[in-house]
Amino acid sequence: MKTYFKLNNNINIPSIGFGTWQTPDGETAINVIKTALNDGYRHIDAAAIYKNEKGVGAGIKESGIERKDLFVTSKLWNSERGYETTLKAFENTLKDLQLDYLDLYLIHWPATAHQFDNWQQLNNDTWRAMEELYQNGKIKAIGVSNFLEHHLKPLMAQATIKPTVNQIEYHPGFMQNDCVKFCTDNNIQIEGWSPLGRGEVLDNDMLKAIAQNYNKSVAQICIRWALQNNVLPLPKSVTPHRIKENFDIFDFEISDSDMTRINQMDPIGSSGLDPDTVDF
Repeated sequence: MKTYFKLNNNINIPSIGFGTWQTPDGETAINVIKTALNDGYRHIDAAAIYKNEKGVGAGIKESGIERKDLFVTSKLWNSERGYETTLKAFENTLKDLQLDYLDLYLIHWPATAHQFDNWQQLNNDTWRAMEELYQNGKIKAIGVSNFLEHHLKPLMAQATIKPTVNQIEYHPGFMQNDCVKFCTDNNIQIEGWSPLGRGEVLDNDMLKAIAQNYNKSVAQICIRWALQNNVLPLPKSVTPHRIKENFDIFDFEISDSDMTRINQMDPIGSSGLDPDTVDF
C-alpha cells in the first residue's frame, strides 16, 4: 500500500492526513499534534477558520520533527477571497503556524452564484494570488476544497496552474462520484474530509460485520476503503488511542467484493453542506 500520492506537479503527499477541525487551540492542539506526529502522521491538515493554527504550529515546532519531513496544509477562509486579501491571509496563516512555507494551500469553499454575481471572477482573483505565492516558492502545491465540477471548470479555464487537490466530503454512504470522476479525469487528487461520516456510518451493521472479519474497527475500514479508492483521507480525533488506531491501516487490504459492497451503500452520514447553498 503506497504511503504517498503523487500530485500533478510531481510533489509527494503523505496518503493519510491528520485533520484539525474542532481541535481546541492552545495546549490541546499542541498535545494532539505532537501525539499524531509521534504515531507516524506526517501530513497535517489545518485551516484559518479552525482558529487553532497557533496551537497547531506550536505542536509542530515542539515535536522536533524536521520541517522537510512534514507536509502541512492550510486553507483560505471565505471572507478573505480576492487577490490582495488572499496574500494577506496567507501571511497571517504562516505567522500563526510559525512556518516559512506551506506544502499545500487550498481555497476552503468556492464563491458561488447563490451569493455572488461575480463568483467566477472572485474565484479567479483568489487563484491568481495563490499562483503568485506558488511561483514565489511560498507554497509547494495549490488546490481547492468543496469545489464541484461547475466551479472547477471556469477556474481551470482561466488558471495558469491547474489545482493539484480538491478536498471534499467523502465517506461510505457519500462518495460524490461525479465530482471524483471529473477530478480523476483531470489528474486532481481527491482528499476526503469527514472520512468516518457521522455516527450512523460508524454504527452501520454491514460496516460493523466487515470490520469484524478483518479484526479492525469501522473507522479503520472507512479510512482503508478511501485509500483503496485512491482518495486521501483526513481523519481527526483528540483521543490518543483513536489517533493511533486511525493511522494503523497499512497492514491489511479490503477485498474487491467488500469494496464493492461499501461502494454501493445507500446514502448515509452526510453533513448536508452543499457549496451551492451554504450561507457562510
